[in-house]
Amino acid sequence: MEKKEIAERCPYVKKCGACHIGEKSYEEELAEKKKWVVDSIGKYCDKINDVAGMYYPYHYRNKVHAVFGRRLDKGKDEIIAGTYAEGTHTIIPIKDCLIEDAQASAIIQTVTGLVRSFGLWVYNEDTGRGLMRHVLVRKGTSTKQIMVVLVTASPEFPHKNHFVEKLRELHPEITTIVQNINGKQTTMVLGDRNKTLYGQGYIEDVLLGLRFRISPGSFYQVNSAQTQVLYKRAIQAAGLTGTETVIDAYCGIGTIGMCMHAKAGRVIGIELNEQAVKDAKANAKRNNLEHMHFVAADATEYMTHMSQKGERVDVIVMDPPRSGSTEAFVKAAASLRPGKVIYVSCNPETLGRDLGWFAGEGYIAGEAWPVDMFGFTANVEVVCSLHRKKSCPLPSGG
Repeated sequence: MEKKEIAERCPYVKKCGACHIGEKSYEEELAEKKKWVVDSIGKYCDKINDVAGMYYPYHYRNKVHAVFGRRLDKGKDEIIAGTYAEGTHTIIPIKDCLIEDAQASAIIQTVTGLVRSFGLWVYNEDTGRGLMRHVLVRKGTSTKQIMVVLVTASPEFPHKNHFVEKLRELHPEITTIVQNINGKQTTMVLGDRNKTLYGQGYIEDVLLGLRFRISPGSFYQVNSAQTQVLYKRAIQAAGLTGTETVIDAYCGIGTIGMCMHAKAGRVIGIELNEQAVKDAKANAKRNNLEHMHFVAADATEYMTHMSQKGERVDVIVMDPPRSGSTEAFVKAAASLRPGKVIYVSCNPETLGRDLGWFAGEGYIAGEAWPVDMFGFTANVEVVCSLHRKKSCPLPSGG
């Protein structure tokens, strides 16, 4: 597909800023991402591989979100749903987004139409009044299960049963519908309360042969096909033989650690989000993983406590948020004296900073494997393997 053709097919390129379809070819983008990774971590790594690109870099997002709003169109006040224009709170109504799952996008259009026809009041973030705030659709790429999350500002939902009945009639492929209540004046999409309106309140997906439960707020990679590429790289980098004790820090619902389980002796998943840990435990049970253990705790504090008790681990795999890790985390990880650290990063710049901290604790970055999880966006994932110097003394506090 030529650059000009891509640009003509996406009318939102210069409006929403969510991606950069049409500005360059996919090959050019991969080259730029490789340069970004080299510039960010090149001074620490022995080898940086080419970016593993997607076979088809379109409609890959299995999680699609839209915010409700109102606008005047030819003198008529109408309800819209879409994404905020980059750097603003101006809502750009989106249809047929080229990076979002097409089925999920169609469901959002239907939900928006139902909000109009049922006369539901859209939330106004300036006044804090109104009901309908967001709609979120999550899809299990392998299972084809679909969750619709309707985010409201209060528990009251007029015509709720009829709304759900009509939505299911128009989209029988939906397997569960959840009302999430977010009454706070916040930029966060989801609140703390969920009410299941239809189905089980969660969906499942299959990743590297394992089945995972995904709740409305669970972290789950948005690109299922490339996630398998990413995790295979991480497992390969860990070089497990079947006897190792592995810590999966920032584990979320436990996906990376569980995928490593078959090649490890024992895996400990650490995650601060209690709902994610609940899902992780259910996932381990669902997959009959006997040597998986999950704890709801701050990873830095938990690893420090392990070290103070004299415990050691063989491998630490970490997948922090875009802001990266912390110097305190790095010191805590080093105090357990793992032979390897597998760092999965979604931000090469914070990865570079953190590799500097690891270097100060005696850990050397070897090979790095960039993986494009977010085609036509300014993001790239990197798997980086670190090993401890054999002559490295016991870290301070260890």
